Order: sequence, then structure tokens, then C-alpha cells
Amino acid sequence: MTNTLNGAEAMVRMLEAHGVRHIFGLCGDTTLPFYDALYRLNHGITHVLTRDERSATYMADAYSRVTGRVGVCEGPSGGGATYIIPGLIEASESSYAVLGITTDISVASYGKYPLTELDQEALMRPLTKWNTVIRHADHIPRMVRAAFRAMTTGRPGSAHLGLPYDIQYDAVDTDDVWADGKLQSYPAYRAAPEPGAAEAAVDAILSAKNPLIVCGGGIVIAGAMDELDRLATRLDISVATSISGQGSLADTHPNSLGVVGSNGGTDETWELMEAADLVVFMGCRAGSTTTSRWEAPKPGARIVHFDSDPMVIGANYQAEVGVCGDLKLSLAAVNAELDRHGQGSDTFGGAEVIADIKRRKFAIFDRLAQSDERPIRPERVIDAMMKVLPEDATVLSDPGTSCPYYSAYFRQPKEGRYFITNRAHGALGYSLSAALGAWYGRPSSKIVAMMGDGSFGFTCGELETVCRARAPITYIVFSNANFGWIKASQYADTDARYYNVDFNRTDQAAVAAAYGVKSWRVDDPQDLENVLRQAVNHDGPSLVDIVCQPLEEANAPVRRWMG
Repeated sequence: MTNTLNGAEAMVRMLEAHGVRHIFGLCGDTTLPFYDALYRLNHGITHVLTRDERSATYMADAYSRVTGRVGVCEGPSGGGATYIIPGLIEASESSYAVLGITTDISVASYGKYPLTELDQEALMRPLTKWNTVIRHADHIPRMVRAAFRAMTTGRPGSAHLGLPYDIQYDAVDTDDVWADGKLQSYPAYRAAPEPGAAEAAVDAILSAKNPLIVCGGGIVIAGAMDELDRLATRLDISVATSISGQGSLADTHPNSLGVVGSNGGTDETWELMEAADLVVFMGCRAGSTTTSRWEAPKPGARIVHFDSDPMVIGANYQAEVGVCGDLKLSLAAVNAELDRHGQGSDTFGGAEVIADIKRRKFAIFDRLAQSDERPIRPERVIDAMMKVLPEDATVLSDPGTSCPYYSAYFRQPKEGRYFITNRAHGALGYSLSAALGAWYGRPSSKIVAMMGDGSFGFTCGELETVCRARAPITYIVFSNANFGWIKASQYADTDARYYNVDFNRTDQAAVAAAYGVKSWRVDDPQDLENVLRQAVNHDGPSLVDIVCQPLEEANAPVRRWMG
């Protein structure tokens, strides 16, 4: 006799088989069978009820970034399917594995104008790495396997599964409910570079006089930090990063230059981008931010490009050598080739050059960070954070005011994914909710989320979720009563003709307190460090609302504003 499950139960069992431990989501009419299966079955999966489908996806995204496992979010049909989109786009473009499950109207009602009818498959097709709406219950197991295979192999990305209401009640054979254990984490099924590629890269690097490595997020995603450390140390070569590449080396590493480019880079770090006679991009797409809109490297510069995705290599610069493969395996091959060369250390003298650049960069920062000006300077906030945060803190930021200051000046003492920001599409409202996903994925780490007051207004309702979870997350709000990035751009680009960028000043601490968050409001720089220390040490959710200098008046590390 064949044993069967219904479709909703099969979905739960398939997620369980793929090692899923947390699901972030929001209930709806079409989700009733799926929720009932989660309630009735013994599966070890924690479902986190959110207040917005966007937030669920952001939580799944941050969860995936800190765990190296697939983050899972879910939502109902209609509006739920549209709200879940922003996080799926961000995950896919940032190369993180996130599965969005949207339940749907019954297949039997397609074309009959039922409430919440929407072509989910057409909607999600251009936005995800892999996508389908499942129309037969017995397809559920293999479609889930296909989604996990797509998300975790090659360049990671997001996937979408549509799960119609009626097939959640149809029968599925239990013999087909199984999973490939290698797809529980990523990168799965790593591919080594083709023979000769690592050797060609080594030859090119050793032929340069002033090479510079520029790392994107791919190094951390591949877990190639040790291999990069060995390469950088033995060649004494300078290593810069994009914002997404932070953590490729610890910021305290002598060969770590820091962030370069138009956001979070400074004039001092940019010197090496302009001086390099060969740039080695590693897991970096050489996009507009890292290259300051392709200001450097110049066209015709010598380029070596490492990436797991062949579509990236040579997309923006002609590569003298392209190395396509998993970054961990590729760098291991490079180090093995250097071993055969007998290559030791002190080849390029990068550490000495970097020490001088950092001395000059931080002399400017330290002067501003000690300022007693009001409103409080963002540099002072970053300086206070460095004094009070534990070494293994995980910090998240929205892409506004806090991001360039943190990326330029915070000295992260550990390699790895300890800084998270949504750099692909830069949607506001990310860090407040994503922080909860980071906490579920890395509960032993102190989680801190930074945002502007504009961002706070997008998702502050999710503070109820945070309080319900009793998550000891600390929120830091940079309050300047405007959409600061746009106002600063209007200052720089339109001769300070400000239009519709200012809003009323709100007491974010009072808003958060109404949800049950322990909160402070700080406008005196003398109080800042002590209040941040109290907030970080509080055993529940905490928030510090800091009245800070607006970006258009600041010395922000954003190159197009600094000219």
C-alpha cells in the first residue's frame, strides 16, 4: 500500500529534508493548509510570524548571509506575492540563497476572476534565479529539489515556488520525499577552475609592479578568507574590497586597505586604485560603486578576474586572465602554484603602503570623531560603536547615512560576514527587519542594526515581531529628519535646490518604547558612548535615536560629494 501525504505536508517534509530550521512569513487565506501542516507535523522548523512580507524576505536574506544555508520566507497570494518581491531581488542580485514560497489561488479557479488572482510565475520570472508555480501535487518534491539545486550551485541566488491552494490537499507519494544533503548549505558542488587558469593568473600578478586585489562578496560567500589571507600575506599584496566584500580580510590585517569606490571609499584608499598597474577582481562584478562609475581602473588597464559566474568575467573590463570557478578552490590553486614557484613573502610591499594610507585616512576621521558639535557627527557614532561593541558583533545597515561611514571607518577585527547591507538595490527599511533574521541565524553574536529615520519609518512595525521574539538586538537610528542621501545629492548636483526630501522630526525612541523596546534619545555627544554601552548590554531589544548631522552638511565618504 502506498503511503501518501497531502501537498502541504509534503512541502513541510521537503523543507525539513533540506535542513530548513526557520521560516519567516505572514499568514493568508491561501496559506491555511500549509500552516495547518506546520502545526500538526513534528518537524523541528520554527516559523516566525512577521508583520510584512517584505520583512520576512529581508529576515530570510540576512539569515542566509550569516549561516550559509538557504533562507526561507513565505507569504499568501495577491498582495503577499507582490510584497515579497524586494527581498528576493536583493538576494538574487547579491548572490545569496533565499527561497520565497507564495501560496496561490486554486488551479481549478484559474481564469475565473477569483480574488487575488495573479500570474505569479510571470511576475517572478525576471526577478529570481529559478521560479515555478507548481500545478500538480506530485510535482512538489522534485520542484523543491530543483529550487534548492538552483539556489545553492554556481552563483547563488533566490528562487520562488508558487503553491496553489487546492494542490495542498492532493496526495503525494512519500517515496518521492527526499533531498540531496549537499544542498543544505552553499556553495554546493563547487567547481574548480580549468587547468592552466591559476597558473596564468599567477604569471600575470607576478609580472606587475603595483598590483591591487579588489574583493567583492564572493570571497566571503565561498568561505575563501583563509586562502586569501595566505595569498595576501605571502605576496605582501594590497587587498581592497567593495562594500559587499567587507570581511574578506579583517580590517586589522596589515594588507587590508579597506573599501574603495564611490560609497565608503575615501580619497586615500582611491590612491591605490589609480596607482595599480594590474587589478585583480575576486568575486567582484566591477560595478559602478566599486569603480566610481568606472573611473578606475582605466580602459585598457591590465585585469585578472576571478569569479564563479562566467557572465561576470569580462563584462565591464577586458580580462587578460579569467579564472572561472569557486573562489575557495581557485585561490587554493593559486597558492599551490606559488608553492611550486617557491614564492615566499615581501614581494610587493603592500603593507607599508597601506599603513601610510590608513594613518592619513584615520587622522581625518579621529579629529572629526572627537568633535563635540551638535547635531552629533556620524563619525562620533562610529567611533563610539568601535569602543562598545564586542569583537564578534554582527552589524547591519540600511544603505543611507550609516553605510558609508561604517564602511569607511569601522575597523572590523574578524574576517567573515560580520557586516551586512543590501547593496544590490538599496531599498530602505532593510536592516530593521533583517536584523531579526541575523539573530535567528547567529544568536550568539550581538546583533546591531543601523538606519536613518527615513528607513525607520518603512518597517518600524516589525519592532513588535522583535519584541515577541525577545531578541536582544540593538538599533541605532541616525536621525536628521530628511531622506539624507537624496538631500545631499540635491546639494551637490542641483545647487542645493531641495525639493520634497524633508519630513517632520519624530521621536523614534518614543515610537520604539510603545512597542516595548528599551529606548534612549541622544542629542549630546558627551552622552553617546555611555548610552550606546547601556543599549548594547541590555538583555532585550534596545534602540538609540541619535540626533545627528545631516549628510548635506557632513564630510561623508561618498566621492562625488567630496570634490
